[in-house]
Amino acid sequence: MTIIEKTRDRIPLSKEEMWQWIGAIVDGSIPDYQVAAWLMAAYLNGLTEQEIFDLTEAMAFVGSPPPRHVGLVDKHSTGGVGDKTSLILAPLVASFGIPVVKMSGRGLGHTGGTLDKLESLPGFRVQLTPEQLERQVKDVGVAVIAQSRDLAPADARLYALRDVTATVDSIPLIAASIMSKKLAAKSPNIVLDVKVGSGAFMKTRERAIELARLMVQIGQAHHVRVKAILTDMNQPLGFAVGNAIEVNEAMATLRGNGPQDLTDEVKVLASHMVSLGANISVQAALENVTRALEDGRAWQKFTEWVVAQGADPKVLEHDLLLAPVHLQWVLEQQVAVQAINTREIGLAALTLGAGRHVKDDPVDHAVGVRCFLKVGKVYGPGTVAADVYARSEPMGQEALRMIKKSIVQGQSIRQTEAILEIIE
Repeated sequence: MTIIEKTRDRIPLSKEEMWQWIGAIVDGSIPDYQVAAWLMAAYLNGLTEQEIFDLTEAMAFVGSPPPRHVGLVDKHSTGGVGDKTSLILAPLVASFGIPVVKMSGRGLGHTGGTLDKLESLPGFRVQLTPEQLERQVKDVGVAVIAQSRDLAPADARLYALRDVTATVDSIPLIAASIMSKKLAAKSPNIVLDVKVGSGAFMKTRERAIELARLMVQIGQAHHVRVKAILTDMNQPLGFAVGNAIEVNEAMATLRGNGPQDLTDEVKVLASHMVSLGANISVQAALENVTRALEDGRAWQKFTEWVVAQGADPKVLEHDLLLAPVHLQWVLEQQVAVQAINTREIGLAALTLGAGRHVKDDPVDHAVGVRCFLKVGKVYGPGTVAADVYARSEPMGQEALRMIKKSIVQGQSIRQTEAILEIIE
């Protein structure tokens, strides 16, 4: 029987067969239509736990360059609206002498990308040679770079075909995609930020837990310490959504005066990263992280890092400039926020040009939005509920319209918890 037939008929593939299959995907010896057929069979029938472990391992190492073990702890987010935590976590954790090397991606659709945000800093380089990377980590202790095209090369082909064959939301395939890149990067400790809610890929807590547990199991099967932290994405994280506007908010947080929800979430994620990297208790790590945000160490490490990676130090003396058309939504009457359609706010930023509809779209770093409303709170007349930075008045008005539409008012007021569950 062929590999496609076996998966179609729910006959598990051996480790050798899985490696052979991924090898053929990498070297191009099988056509797209056969790969697509296998993806659909795997999507409909699922894969056994052992098959998922073998698939992830094969994707990680077939065709990948020899691993360069330079980072001690890594963090991955499944993506959300206003999620600028990596900009804060990387220097914050590195300020404790824990090397952090993060390979990040670009935004697509309503979720932003860390690389696009960092490129808001004039001169910042997301491409480093292996030698430059090792030298920077040795000198500064932190680097955030574009994912190498050679790293887990099977994933690029599989993801492109999943995107056009309606097989994107298969939890085994999502887990293998995420964890193959993490295993290939060879970080011994990984913290996963699994977003849940209207602005996340995982809309329900049940599916998020399933994904988180599977990724933790994959890590354990490959002797990597993994913690998965489920975080709420039923409202934007912080206030800002965009590129430069999120960098400004991240810089404020590193200086100790960022939005409370963003600061709290960063502290939790960082405490688990530091706990793993330094082999100390989470509580001790939390106390250290809090001090580092208050005493300026985190901000100092941020400036060292981004300047080492090419950013102009002068731009760090003030907020990054935003687009020239500034519009505000000021409440005319009391508003009780029952829920927020977070995806809609991400799409509002997208309509301004802050993101991409397709992967080759250009990105406008200077446009963006801020939504100051939070679920479970009541706001009086005269409150500034949101503001928009746009290139034109009509584009700004359309973004404001989308933000207003995203707010669900009601009497049933219940505040959300930022941290939903920790799985390890």
